[in-house]
Amino acid sequence: MPSKIRVVAAMLEKDGKYLITQRRPTATLPLLWEFPGGRVEEGETDEAALARELKEEMGIDVEVRDRVIHVQHSYPNYDIDFCVYSCKLLAGRIAHHRVHDHRWVLPQDLNQYEFPAADEKTVAQLLDLTH
Repeated sequence: MPSKIRVVAAMLEKDGKYLITQRRPTATLPLLWEFPGGRVEEGETDEAALARELKEEMGIDVEVRDRVIHVQHSYPNYDIDFCVYSCKLLAGRIAHHRVHDHRWVLPQDLNQYEFPAADEKTVAQLLDLTH
């Protein structure tokens, strides 16, 4: 039975555009785009994990707000339980500590970027929310 991983991501919006980040070339699913975030550690809340991941990956501080999307997806070797939270950027300038690149993208342009399968589900739900 595959292991289950809890993953959280941020939906950060600025001027009608959403922040996406590109995975590093050495990462699992290299160079694909995603909403920024990461794994929830044992004993950590989703909100704490998301704030920690964004600080570690990009050096930014956020206020984690409401959960807006929840999807589950099975990859060949593991399953993910994936929650996306609306977030507000509080402080910090986006740095590439643990991401390869980042973009602010209009919802209708998200389909121009290649996302992992689980993230594609969240993009589809985001587009439903913004229309």
